[in-house]
Amino acid sequence: MSTACSVLIPAHNEAGYIGPCLEALLASDPVDAAIEVIVMANGCSDDTVALAQAFEGRFHARGWTLTVLDLQQGGKMGALNAGDAVARHGARIYVDADVAVSPPLMAQLAVVLDDDAPRYASGGPVVRAAGSAFTRAYARFWASLPFVTHGVPGFGVFAVNAAARARWGAFPDIISDDTFVRLSFKPQERHRVPATYEWPMIEGAGPLIRVRRRQDIGVAEVKSLFPALWENHDPVPSDAPPFWRRALRDPLGFAAFAVVGVAVRLPHRKQERWARGR
Repeated sequence: MSTACSVLIPAHNEAGYIGPCLEALLASDPVDAAIEVIVMANGCSDDTVALAQAFEGRFHARGWTLTVLDLQQGGKMGALNAGDAVARHGARIYVDADVAVSPPLMAQLAVVLDDDAPRYASGGPVVRAAGSAFTRAYARFWASLPFVTHGVPGFGVFAVNAAARARWGAFPDIISDDTFVRLSFKPQERHRVPATYEWPMIEGAGPLIRVRRRQDIGVAEVKSLFPALWENHDPVPSDAPPFWRRALRDPLGFAAFAVVGVAVRLPHRKQERWARGR
C-alpha cells in the first residue's frame, strides 16, 4: 500500500536547477496514491517561477498536480511553512530544488510512509560529479562517513507521514531544517529506502569551507536551542570502518576533508547566516 503525499520544493533563484528537479520527478515510477507537487518560489529575482509554471501541463498529464507559489519574501523556513499551509496530504516529502530524485524514490517513500506510527524516511544520497578536483576529493571521503553510508541523513530529501509531521508545528527560524527534522525522531523511527537521489556539492575549497562552517553552525544551533533532540543523534555503527582505515584508503580525499575541517575552526570574518550549499 502507498499513502498520498505532498512534495514540497522550496526554491530561491533556482532557474538553473528547478527544471532538472521537476524533470526528475516527472520521470518517477508510478505511485499507487495521489501526489501533489508544490514549488515555493521565495524572493526570486530570476525565472524560477516561470520555469516551474511551464511544467504544470505535464504534471497534470501524468495525474499529479503542480502548484507554484510566488512568495515575495525570501527565506527557506518561511517557504517551507507556506508550502505546509496549502499542502492537501498529511504525508510530506521535502525536496531541495537542486536535487534530482531517481525514478523509484517517490514510490518507495509513499510505501514506507503508509503507517499509523510516526515515520521519517529518505533515500541514499549520491553526490553529483563535481568539476573541481578539490571538491571531488572532499566529496569522495565525505561520502564514506558513517553518517552518510549507514544512517538516514536526509539532506536534500526527507519525508514524514502524517503522524510524524504532527511532531512539530511551524518550522523554526533556524539554519538546518534537515537536522532539526531528522533529530525529531529516534533512530528506530527513521527509515532508509533503497532508492537514491542526486545531490550537488559546492565547487572549490573556499566555498566548501564557507558552507561547512555554516553547516557546523546550524548543527550547533539545533543542539543549543533543542537539547532534548540531541538524544536522537545517530550512534556510530559498530560495523563502520574506523576513521584511520578510511584515511589510508583515500589519502587525497582525507587531506581535502582535513583541510576543510581545520579551516572552519580558524579565525574568520563573520559570514552571512545563509550560505548556498553548492
